[in-house]
Amino acid sequence: MTWPRPVPLIGDDTAASERAADPAGWALPAADRDGLYRAIGARRDVRRYRPDPVPDDVLTRVLGAAHQAPSVGHSQPWRFVVVRDADLRDRAAVLTDRERLRQAAQLEPEAGARLLDLQLEGVREAPLGVVVCCDRRTPAAGVLGRATFPDADLWSCAAAIQNLWLAARAEGLGLGWVTLFRPDELAGLLGLPDGVVTLGWLCLGWPDERPPAPGLERAAWSRRLPLADVVLADRWPDGSDPAPPASRLRAPAPAEVVGARDAADRLLTPPGSLGLLDRAVDRAVAQGRADLTGGVLLLIAADHPVTAAGVSAYPASTTRDVVTAAVAGLALGTTAARCAGLDVVVVDAGVDGGPVPGAVPARPVDQRGDLVTGPAMTAGDVGRLLARGRELGVEHGPRGLVALGEVGVGNTTVAAALACALLSVEPGVVTGLGAGADAAMVQRKRDVVAAALARTGTGLDPLRALAELGGPELAVLAGVVLGAAEARAVVVVDGFAASVAALVAVLVEPAAQSSLVAGQRSRERGHDVVLAALGCEPLLDLRLRAGEGVGAVLATGLLLQGLAVRRGAARVDR
Repeated sequence: MTWPRPVPLIGDDTAASERAADPAGWALPAADRDGLYRAIGARRDVRRYRPDPVPDDVLTRVLGAAHQAPSVGHSQPWRFVVVRDADLRDRAAVLTDRERLRQAAQLEPEAGARLLDLQLEGVREAPLGVVVCCDRRTPAAGVLGRATFPDADLWSCAAAIQNLWLAARAEGLGLGWVTLFRPDELAGLLGLPDGVVTLGWLCLGWPDERPPAPGLERAAWSRRLPLADVVLADRWPDGSDPAPPASRLRAPAPAEVVGARDAADRLLTPPGSLGLLDRAVDRAVAQGRADLTGGVLLLIAADHPVTAAGVSAYPASTTRDVVTAAVAGLALGTTAARCAGLDVVVVDAGVDGGPVPGAVPARPVDQRGDLVTGPAMTAGDVGRLLARGRELGVEHGPRGLVALGEVGVGNTTVAAALACALLSVEPGVVTGLGAGADAAMVQRKRDVVAAALARTGTGLDPLRALAELGGPELAVLAGVVLGAAEARAVVVVDGFAASVAALVAVLVEPAAQSSLVAGQRSRERGHDVVLAALGCEPLLDLRLRAGEGVGAVLATGLLLQGLAVRRGAARVDR
């Protein structure tokens, strides 16, 4: 049974089924498209103007077009100073004449003479000057998109100029963009406050020329490059660097990702009604796992020589105790998994005291180091453990869902050192309390991490970093991520250490990220930094310190419930 689709009274009233049936349905009518392309092709940098005034309604329309430009974070940083005052225009013209001579003097004699031949008197001739200013006083970090590209506000203002230019051309106005100004002199002329900068002076008016081609092209200053010369395929064509190794993994294809969203659009509920859970469910559906009802917890365990430096509140023997309990099904993580309907596989990746009875063996064979005086593992062991983990991922991945957990006294120190090496961050950023530590112990952990990094440096490739600073359980976990992703499973990651292992996998094979669901945000100090590097937002934030995959299991239960809700919810008729 289906229900009529609720059609919103505001916003987008189309359904995914309509958009899928006609992907090009948003196109403008043919006549409008032709007009747009004509305006783009006929846009010119006009230098000569008639003195006739520009009507206010026409000016309002072209400024309105500029105001509809895209802006990073919808910040709208542009400000339009419309200059009509004759005295201001005269002063601006003097500035351009001075700068024209300065720039000509810096060129080769022939090029300088050609610059001086160009008509640049629009500042005096045009009835209007429009100075587009960018208000940069809002800190970049406070505007969505500017924290990574701080100059994106300037790009937004350039987009506003382009809109204004095309609208002016459609109205029959001419526009010339004059940048022959010292920015501080133009800002002083207009009385701009600190933090507001200009993008030059726009001359605006009715043109006294109708150029069939760009002026500098007609003046033989330069020629327009063929389109084929400026369109590149995938990467910059530089053969000096070796090509990256071929990837074994591929993320879900666009049709699968969009298909998951299309299926959700047929539910009798507003899109995204389950919030972050909807995104995790979409990720599972895109992997072809819409019918998931269970999965497996892979619990990987190892001890670490670094514990001899006093970096853990618990004795190394605790690892073996927890793993023995896990094999018996009585540890906290395995009990949680049983309650969630998950199978459990316990893997011994190097627990002190010899192989743990009942655990799947995946132990290193070479001597191990304490990070500070020597590498944590040999490159050979890293390769073997990663391969063994990949085998486990491929073996259990067909179940559709793999939750990851770890056990290992001292492994938050190991994970912190590995995170520092991979992300080039300071030890204090990612080294936290761990379980049961005090302030003195935290300082010892930071000192150990700093000493280890002094030996190895940062910015290491992931496999070398794993050998120098990682642990065997992290190597196996990274391999599991790769193998499970290859099997198109959903991989639910637990806390800090498991997330660092997942980061190694993603750095080795970026497509593995498409399989990941961050189960939780733990109390460990560096977890947020690693989650950000993974690009994953956690489903839960319960301030857990448990380890053993408990957070991943709890999040798995939520994800399975979200999939069940989606399967059972009412559908609309289109």
